[in-house]
Amino acid sequence: MTTALFIAAGFMALLGIVLGTVLALASKKLAVEEDPRIDEVEEKLPHANCGACGFPGCRPFAEALVKGEVPPSQCTVSSKEGVAEIAAFLGVDAGSSEKVVARLACAGGKNVARFKANYQGQASCRAAVAAGGGGKACAWGCLGLADCEVSCSFNAIHMNEQGLPVVDEDKCVACNDCVLACPLDLFSLMPVSQQLFVACKSLAEGDQALAECEVACTACGRCVADAPEGLISLQNNLATIDYRKNQLATRFPIERCPTGAIVWIEKQKFEKGAAAKKIIRKEPLPILSETNPQGKRT
Repeated sequence: MTTALFIAAGFMALLGIVLGTVLALASKKLAVEEDPRIDEVEEKLPHANCGACGFPGCRPFAEALVKGEVPPSQCTVSSKEGVAEIAAFLGVDAGSSEKVVARLACAGGKNVARFKANYQGQASCRAAVAAGGGGKACAWGCLGLADCEVSCSFNAIHMNEQGLPVVDEDKCVACNDCVLACPLDLFSLMPVSQQLFVACKSLAEGDQALAECEVACTACGRCVADAPEGLISLQNNLATIDYRKNQLATRFPIERCPTGAIVWIEKQKFEKGAAAKKIIRKEPLPILSETNPQGKRT
């Protein structure tokens, strides 16, 4: 019995040595040498690992850069100097890419949008939606509980006095975090050249939309009539822009919008047309109720 155990142990030891040798030889023969430039390029990147470049982190992006698959300018977090440094190091053109920013399709702050209930619970838009919608009369409206602000790693979003998130385009790197954080899908990433924008997502019919929010799109169709053919259409009671025809966009379609739901973005300012109702109210609107269905002050 003892001899058999020694033989078995010896066989296992010999087998281990043989397999180890085979694996070592295979590892050396099959090893793929990594380009040393990858480490240096990664070091020059901002290490944000935000995914704005389309890759899951800076390391995969550095690998793609060294392979020549993407231009350095695809990193929207790097400064112009940083992009130029990487391009010079790799001996490639820096490339050009238009700045992309996050935009919110809602202008319904507390002073223009009505609530049907006073939500009290976890201060989170996602939690409020799960708990019955958060109390806002417009089912598509921003709840103002700042999930987007919390998610932004670049301090590019802050909440204004009316409970709406405001995006600082200078700080925004289009990382997509706010898009993922918003449970109502109100954020989208857009090139800054797309200046014509519908700041609303309500699919309610005209009178209902207006009763719920004073700046909602009522699907009146004036912007459609005033825009170049095919640029704007009405879909499910909402003006919708075909950005494939963005070269046709002008500010003319905003001029007759009665609520200012469609805007022209100029230097980070959402400009409304001449016919838009002027909103000077600062205080929140009263909560709707069965005894006060129009939200009138009592």
